[in-house]
Amino acid sequence: MRKGRLAAMVAAPLAVALIATGCGGGGSGSGEDGYITLNWAEPENPLVPGNTTEENGGFIIDALFTGLVQYRASDLKVENAVAESIESTDHQNYTIKLKPGWTFHDGTPVQAHNFVDAWNYSAYGPNGFQGASFYEQIDGYDQMQSKDPDGDGPAHAPKPAADKLSGLHVIDDNTFTVRLKSPFTIFPVLLGYSAYMPLPDSFFKDPKGFETHPIGNGPFKYESRTPNTELKVAAYDRYAGANKPQIKGATFKVYDQLDAAYQDLVSGNLDFLDAIPASALVGDKWKQDLGDRAKQKPGLLTQNLGFPIYDPKFKNPLVRKAISMSIDRKTITQQVFSGGRDPADGFATPAVDGYRPAQCGEACEFNPAKAKQLLQEAGGFPGVLTVETNADGGHNEWVQAVAANIKQNLGIETQFVPTPTFGEFRQKANAFKFSGLFRTGWKADYPNLETFLTQLYRTDASSNDYKYSNPAFDAALDRANAAPTVEAATAAYGDAEKLLGEDLPVIPLWVQPVQYGFSERIAQGEVKAYRELDLTTVRLNQ
Repeated sequence: MRKGRLAAMVAAPLAVALIATGCGGGGSGSGEDGYITLNWAEPENPLVPGNTTEENGGFIIDALFTGLVQYRASDLKVENAVAESIESTDHQNYTIKLKPGWTFHDGTPVQAHNFVDAWNYSAYGPNGFQGASFYEQIDGYDQMQSKDPDGDGPAHAPKPAADKLSGLHVIDDNTFTVRLKSPFTIFPVLLGYSAYMPLPDSFFKDPKGFETHPIGNGPFKYESRTPNTELKVAAYDRYAGANKPQIKGATFKVYDQLDAAYQDLVSGNLDFLDAIPASALVGDKWKQDLGDRAKQKPGLLTQNLGFPIYDPKFKNPLVRKAISMSIDRKTITQQVFSGGRDPADGFATPAVDGYRPAQCGEACEFNPAKAKQLLQEAGGFPGVLTVETNADGGHNEWVQAVAANIKQNLGIETQFVPTPTFGEFRQKANAFKFSGLFRTGWKADYPNLETFLTQLYRTDASSNDYKYSNPAFDAALDRANAAPTVEAATAAYGDAEKLLGEDLPVIPLWVQPVQYGFSERIAQGEVKAYRELDLTTVRLNQ
């Protein structure tokens, strides 16, 4: 949405986090010049951290920016990065001190006001940033929002009462304080996510100019971009972090078909592919093609189908549960992914801290007889059930298999609806324009169960594409946020997740490991559990 980050996951998700794809074009695998090439797809929004909640934009943001903390590539351990210390005695009031010596790519220093100004700008409702809800825990957030009185009608939302978060205060160049509305124990864990990055002073003088040439403080700086073709970043020689780049740069190549990117990897025209197409999973073909360059590790990636609960057809939880129980996840994962996915039993993955098995309950079990019974109790389903996905992410095959399952086991007429691009698909999601099931997924933003809950299912959260709202669920999140320790908070998030199994705003389908491949040029590189190559870990063969 990283969305989670929408992987495409969202969905990233991450959000919800999407399998990126490509127009595939051939060309050099780079390397001779010290650059590597990676598959990529055009991001949803301009590359501003607070407005980036899907993984394609997130890949670039994470290369260009470094936050207060960062997540170690090998195990996602939380480590201070720009922050010298993050201290609190009550989990509600935090004092954050910065390490000196950090600079933006334009040479200006990274100071406390760069974080405070960035968070204020991103949280301000009229700016319309997708990551705005990441600041909702900070005191004063509500006063920066206002509601349009007639939705899409002619009236406009009034100006909010405030344009700054009252809970943020700059103490000196290297210190600022954060006052939250209520205790939030895992708050420091979140601070490595893109929404919390600093912005240079130049952004506020010319936001549009920044969008065409983003300036960060991370290990790589923006170099150039050719829309729908590629984006290049170069190593930043004044980077203050300990993890200095060992390569000269990277080229993110746009592909519109995952199979095309895979063919480029096999032929040596691409250095890194972050996902393997279903066609190459059959019979473990990818392992035969790549040998020891075929890699796999446990992932923080989920694949779901969302319900547009804003549509009256899906208001009844019995309808949602019936559809979910008509899907044979085990057979689909075997036939489409050759066993490369594991059927989901909840809303998170076993690899995340806080995972509990079977949180979805019987709703995630394949039981066509019970599914028919539930649908009958609900009064049936009117008309045709559409099942929609973006067509550029390698999802068509499994989405059609799911639609066939529903038709066969419930007798509902289904229709597969592909939307050409991820960008168009996300526009429909953001505008709440779906009228049937829609693909969604999520990759973790940070290493805690909470990342699979708040931004997806809390009322009006940034990636709540379903318009799901349950005060009991929101209250359960509040209780978890206020727990006295990170361990207690993590356990309490599990209680909140359990409520989702009863409401079923989405159909959890399967979780997936991170399956990726390197070219022969890559000697070493660490891929994070949310499917992102940490560019600072890459070493080239000599």
